[in-house]
Amino acid sequence: MSTTSTARHAGGPGPDTGPDGHDARGGRLGRIVRSPLGWMLTGLVGVGLVSGLTGTGPGPVPVLGAVAAVAVYWLVMRRVARRSTPEIARRGAGREALLGGAIGLGFVLVSALLITAFGGYSFSWAGHGFMAVVWSAVMVQIGAAVTEELLFRGLALQALEQLWGSRAAIVITGLFFGVAHLGAPGASAWSALAIALEAGVMLGAAFLWRRSIWFVAGLHFAWNTTEQLLGIPVSGHTPEGLFTVDVHGSAVLTGGGFGLEAAVVPVVIGVLLAMRMFVLARRGGGLLPRRSARHTQVG
Repeated sequence: MSTTSTARHAGGPGPDTGPDGHDARGGRLGRIVRSPLGWMLTGLVGVGLVSGLTGTGPGPVPVLGAVAAVAVYWLVMRRVARRSTPEIARRGAGREALLGGAIGLGFVLVSALLITAFGGYSFSWAGHGFMAVVWSAVMVQIGAAVTEELLFRGLALQALEQLWGSRAAIVITGLFFGVAHLGAPGASAWSALAIALEAGVMLGAAFLWRRSIWFVAGLHFAWNTTEQLLGIPVSGHTPEGLFTVDVHGSAVLTGGGFGLEAAVVPVVIGVLLAMRMFVLARRGGGLLPRRSARHTQVG
């Protein structure tokens, strides 16, 4: 995928904008709705509603919800924001999802292995039905990964990027991602900061690098699914997994009852990965500076 061309295309005027980038129709209200904050809020409501209705449904309902969320996102971007959607292009989607999934899988396995080596985790087979557990985990985590990435990276990051540039957008969305997890069981100020750094900032940098929702959704999905199957709490929640994990020692090492995300090891690894992805995004021309961002605003 060409990061440079995608970033420029995504930030440019849409099919119903004039040569100066302003909405050619709809008057003041239309310009407000089609401004970055306008279409961001519209999309957050639409995708968030779909996620709320389907995210915890039985069987394939979360996956169907993810499909519906992508459709809502496409409608908001095309009809409200008046912009193209290369970030959800079908071409290359499988490759991007697999690449992101490989990074997410490696991230969790290396983190869990290091914590185990330091004496923090020990695992035992849970004895639950293999296929039933895997099926449930995959269905739920596909829905969660796709809808959360549409909300935070597709809508919030891209809208804030148009207003204030890529660097500000990644910081703001990263912090908000951490704050959004404060309502999880066992959450604390530390767990929120840890998630902001290792997940919010890393996933933001991953999106700036690849400019693909499928890449960050694949990373997010593999991360959460691997944690769940290992029996490690996922952001304070302990769904049924293939293993059970016994936690030993300091919560700084293990994350305590909140799970892997609140442990120091994945925070360090996540920050290092984020730095590398950010460098790759900058080299590929995928960062939007603040001055350029102001010129690409609609309305």
